[in-house]
Amino acid sequence: MSGHDEGTATVEFALVLPAVVLTLAAALAALGAAGHAIRLADAAGLAARAEGRGDDASGRAAVANLAPGARMAVDRGTLVCVRLDDTARLGPLPVAVPLSARSCAAADGG
Repeated sequence: MSGHDEGTATVEFALVLPAVVLTLAAALAALGAAGHAIRLADAAGLAARAEGRGDDASGRAAVANLAPGARMAVDRGTLVCVRLDDTARLGPLPVAVPLSARSCAAADGG
C-alpha cells in the first residue's frame, strides 16, 4: 500500500455520509406525508358515511380528530361526497405538499 492511499477511506466516508443522511431524511419525510394522506382518506370516508346518515356533527368530529386543520367540502345529491384538502410538511424542510382525499357514500333517504 503506497503512502498516497492513506486516508482515502476516511475521505470517501466523509463525502458519502451526508448523502446517506439526506436520503434517510427524505425517506422519513415521505413516510410522514404518506401517513398524513392515509389519515386524510380515512377521515373523508368516515365523514362521508356520517354525512350520508345526516349526522353532520359526527362527520366534522371525525375530520377534526383524524385530520385537524383540513378543509372540508360536502357535495350532496344521490351520493354525499366529502372532499378534504390539507398540506403535509416534509419534516423540517420548508416544503409543503398539497394533499386531498375524496369519498362518497349513499345518502340516507329515510
